[in-house]
Amino acid sequence: MLQLASRLNLISEPQTIKMAKLARELRSQGIEIIDLSLGEPDFVTPEHICQAATEAMKMGYTKYTPVAGIPELRQAISAKLKRDNQLDYAPDQIIVSTGAKQSLANAILCLINPGDEVLIPTPYWVTYAALSSLAEAEIKYLPCGIESNFKLRPEQLEAAITPATRLFIFSSPCNPTGSVYTREELAALAAVFERHPHVSILSDEIYEYINYSGSHQSIAQFEQLKDRTIIVNGMSKGFAMTGWRIGYLAGPKELVQSCEKLQAQFTSATCSIAQHASVAALTQSLEPTKKMTEAFKARRDYVYQALSEVPGVSVRLPEGAFYLFPDMRYFFGKTDGETVITDDESLSMYLLHKAHVSTVNGAAFGDPNCIRISFATSIEQLKEAMRRMAEALSRLK
Repeated sequence: MLQLASRLNLISEPQTIKMAKLARELRSQGIEIIDLSLGEPDFVTPEHICQAATEAMKMGYTKYTPVAGIPELRQAISAKLKRDNQLDYAPDQIIVSTGAKQSLANAILCLINPGDEVLIPTPYWVTYAALSSLAEAEIKYLPCGIESNFKLRPEQLEAAITPATRLFIFSSPCNPTGSVYTREELAALAAVFERHPHVSILSDEIYEYINYSGSHQSIAQFEQLKDRTIIVNGMSKGFAMTGWRIGYLAGPKELVQSCEKLQAQFTSATCSIAQHASVAALTQSLEPTKKMTEAFKARRDYVYQALSEVPGVSVRLPEGAFYLFPDMRYFFGKTDGETVITDDESLSMYLLHKAHVSTVNGAAFGDPNCIRISFATSIEQLKEAMRRMAEALSRLK
């Protein structure tokens, strides 16, 4: 009889994937579902990036590449970090992986031993906890509610760090909240980390270009932390390249070499064609990215206004990414006469089955008072989704 490994009990299927599956199942039954659950730009990959992929195939770039990525791409990432972030990372301090998720996995598995403590501010991207659990870490969650705009305060961080703390993981712009840390806020956190040199920082910056608040700020800019800060980024969000599966990590050379060793056994290098396309994305015009971000901003403004007008919904204006994370606890305990809303999950299921709008419950991200709404779809779809949601919520008494 087949026996599965016990490590599978350390992780579960992401709620984002589960909700997307449910939406597909209902669609297959002929029900028109508006999917606001997945974090995927609805734009096509810009033409010049696709053209670069075509040219790469014509030129025969269809073979295995170095595990850490082709030299041209590592150099392009190095130049991008200098151009956009004023950060100096040599190509040998960069490794390219099969999506930013693999970059996260590489870093966590190379840094964490069983029993090490990992600090994760909540709300957080679901994969941080899953990968930390897989590494057998002790996870300490640091709650950051809507009243603080879902941002961690320095005094919270200071109180949480212990001698066992090994790693701190966060994102800015944040998935699921859209919150963006300012330079001053990062400086305050950096001052705490400076007093605790045994703690490394893993900064997920995948939503860097989808920023409505000004220039992106990275915690890696603080030199006193540079030798223990790891940046994870990738091509999926800012360039509408989700299916191309290109992520990258920049950090201390010793860690990058360790990640290369690990990746060599898991996947080896990622797709050669996608790597060449990514060189074009990083070195050529960013105008398509800017236009995409402008479209996201218009959608954000519309959805924020629409949600703000629904009685009982408490929502903050996100400064980045393409999500809103409204506090919905007002509806807990209410009913439409058929369904009783007991928590965030039952509310998401109510919206799915009664409004035919797919969202993700907030507990999946560490905050059971909220739900996540993606606005990475057309304004027409968003208008209909907001109408359906407002109507369904109005029936809860």
